Amino acid sequence: MTDKTPCGCPEFSTSRRSFLAAAAAGGVGMAGASLFGEAFRQVTYGGTPGEGGNVLVVMSLRGGSDGLSMVVPRGADHALLSGYREGIVVPEASLLGSTTDNRFGLHPAFAPLMPMWNAGTFGAVHAVGLPQPNRSHFDAMEVIEDADPGSSARVGWINRMVGLDKDATTQTSFNLGSSLLPTSQVGPAPALGAYRLSDLEVADLGNNAKRRKAALRKMWYSDKSGLGNSVRSTLDVVDMFGDLAAGAALDENDPANPVHTAAYPPGQLQSVLANTAALIKADLGTEVITVDYGNWDMHNGLGGNDPSTGWMHDQLDHFARSMVAFFDDLGTAASRVTVITISEFGRRVKENGDHGVDHGYGNAMLLLGAGVNGGDVHGGWKGLAQADLNDDDVPLAQDYRSVLWPVLKSRFGVSNKARVFPGFAEADVPNLMV
Repeated sequence: MTDKTPCGCPEFSTSRRSFLAAAAAGGVGMAGASLFGEAFRQVTYGGTPGEGGNVLVVMSLRGGSDGLSMVVPRGADHALLSGYREGIVVPEASLLGSTTDNRFGLHPAFAPLMPMWNAGTFGAVHAVGLPQPNRSHFDAMEVIEDADPGSSARVGWINRMVGLDKDATTQTSFNLGSSLLPTSQVGPAPALGAYRLSDLEVADLGNNAKRRKAALRKMWYSDKSGLGNSVRSTLDVVDMFGDLAAGAALDENDPANPVHTAAYPPGQLQSVLANTAALIKADLGTEVITVDYGNWDMHNGLGGNDPSTGWMHDQLDHFARSMVAFFDDLGTAASRVTVITISEFGRRVKENGDHGVDHGYGNAMLLLGAGVNGGDVHGGWKGLAQADLNDDDVPLAQDYRSVLWPVLKSRFGVSNKARVFPGFAEADVPNLMV
């Protein structure tokens, strides 16, 4: 049975239950992030619409990417790696790029991104990870995204960062590609999640949508519960994103559609990055966007000695070409966008019997875009000698938070390290940002 309002006016004919169901179906289940406690109006590290603030895009390489295939040691460590990975090692002669100390080279599939590397807007950090090895996909990613070891509170590091600013804006923290928020965005500060921008509208309001929304506001005006606050905030979001969502819902070949998917290579990142670029260019105050790029669990078929073929090549090639398209799509907005990749763990140093590598420890993180001191691989490196390995894994040289923190400081002026990363006192990776 559907709950009806006491009034028989057509404007009130959309029930509360129908509204919530439509909101969830239309991607406006994003307001669910506000249902922590009774007060929706939390605080966010947010920007003001129209002011062109900096934006951080956090891309999760879910599945455990193999840093030793992405950012490959040169010289003596490459000789050691060739012994550990006789069937899958990327030949040293095919590696791209050079660094000031010539420790590493890039997988040749990164070729489309070499102009950014040479321009100093694409860099990397190796031997990064959790304080202790954790080879469970789900546990490790949750620990990384929570970034508060030992705490029972399920609040992510992005949510804590967003919670530092008393001037709350609902749209500051955004997940695209899914309405299900990653752990990094979970917590009391608001965050939005949607598969694509065209979902940022409430379904089934029918004709006279404007009048119906006004009626819904009146219906929920005096409801001070968490649900009432969430409904009102959802309507605020629908109003704010109305024009952008309507444009994104047009045929993809319509030049009025702000989401230019045709400019991106087909594949997993095509839609999500096109929507991300459109959101950034709309300049509605969003400052942190999370996206997923999965399919890195390469227990078999990673590739062979020809790095122009295989699973790893295909993953990196799609990433590289998609990143080029993304920054091209951003246009002048690219000057305020920084992309950082993170994965739950790296892979074992030694290949297994199926031309793959199993779950490991230390990994590589990639940084692209504004503020990055690129063209180099930053941070410490302990080498691949057997005595230096951590149970046959890449030994950790820096905690992943020592990569994230300098980005937050330099791009967003965040100063409360203890609040964002409780208990973390390690030094930043030096010279990471300009």
